[in-house]
Amino acid sequence: MDKQSTAGSAKAGRRGFLKSAGAGLAGSLILNATGPNASAQEGAPESITHAGAGRPLTDKEKIARIASNTWPIRYIFKSHAVMAAPQEVEQMKKKYGEITMLDFPDFTKQQFPGVYQMDLFSGLFGDAGDDSMFVTTTINVNGSTHTMREFDPASASGKKWLEKMSSKMVATGTKCHHISNNAPRDICELDTERRKAGIEVAKKWLDGAAMLGAKSMRVNSGGPRIAPTPVADPSSYPKNDALAQYLTNCIESFKEMADYGGKLGVKVTLENHWGLTASPTNIRIIVEEVNNPFCEASPDFCNWEHEYLLFHGLQELAPYAHTNVHAKYWSRWKNPDVQRNVRIMLNANYTGLFALEYEEGPWDGVEGAKYLYREVMAAL
Repeated sequence: MDKQSTAGSAKAGRRGFLKSAGAGLAGSLILNATGPNASAQEGAPESITHAGAGRPLTDKEKIARIASNTWPIRYIFKSHAVMAAPQEVEQMKKKYGEITMLDFPDFTKQQFPGVYQMDLFSGLFGDAGDDSMFVTTTINVNGSTHTMREFDPASASGKKWLEKMSSKMVATGTKCHHISNNAPRDICELDTERRKAGIEVAKKWLDGAAMLGAKSMRVNSGGPRIAPTPVADPSSYPKNDALAQYLTNCIESFKEMADYGGKLGVKVTLENHWGLTASPTNIRIIVEEVNNPFCEASPDFCNWEHEYLLFHGLQELAPYAHTNVHAKYWSRWKNPDVQRNVRIMLNANYTGLFALEYEEGPWDGVEGAKYLYREVMAAL
């Protein structure tokens, strides 16, 4: 079958998949709903076995489902701006040393023996001492304007750096599985030119992701930090035309990015962040309307606005995720229950990776990621 026919078949089958996803487990995995932590509502499994093998996963097979993550250790990266107290940065660097992204493959192998797949944060790309591979960007955060440098994967020096990173992964036997990307902005923006500019940035990064062999790349929806609220109508039911317009723009943008990513073999994903994507229903709407195998969800275990979404929100998104999720611990919640979240994903037939994205709590970034490692391993 030629590539065009294959792509057409994949798109045609997407609707059927979305309708049936979450109804039960397909043949690749068999889940056993037993054990002290099993939930009757979720049918939570204690163990996971391969169909036909009749056995639990080996440790090696479990480790193959885990990715290291640069976000928890962003404070030790050389000369990159980080949001942390100077004392915290100093303590982290004293304990673990100072590294660059080119050092992260070795750091992964040292700190997480056996783990070879990585989730890389866009803000840590490039050689911080070489201005030629960066562009200056002005952004507005909560009404305040900030100027920042961001890696440009389309620049000549940026491409050379990507080639160097790719060679480093080959030499260390590691792989870039996913890029958690903050660079593309304004994807749902009402201003047409700003939206187009955001899409073009995403395309440049998709090219860069392909150079690294990444399977997926997160793109934020952009738009207002807090999604528009409904407008009261005394004579009728409230309406939210503003939200609908942002959704329309986001859908059109992700259609274009998914088509582009499909040609490169890199998926674009939506994470439950802010604005439109604070709502799992909005993410579902976008993914279903885009209707392309190269657009899916990449849920984060803890990025929710209230505690009831901690598990119910993830259940809603789980059938729409296939490649990467962030296994996270965040002390903003009383009980993040990592294992329960892992089981929610497995119950939805998720066969992708769990990236260890520790956020905040009683440990430092490395210790927190190791805690997540143990929790994910226990739930698999």
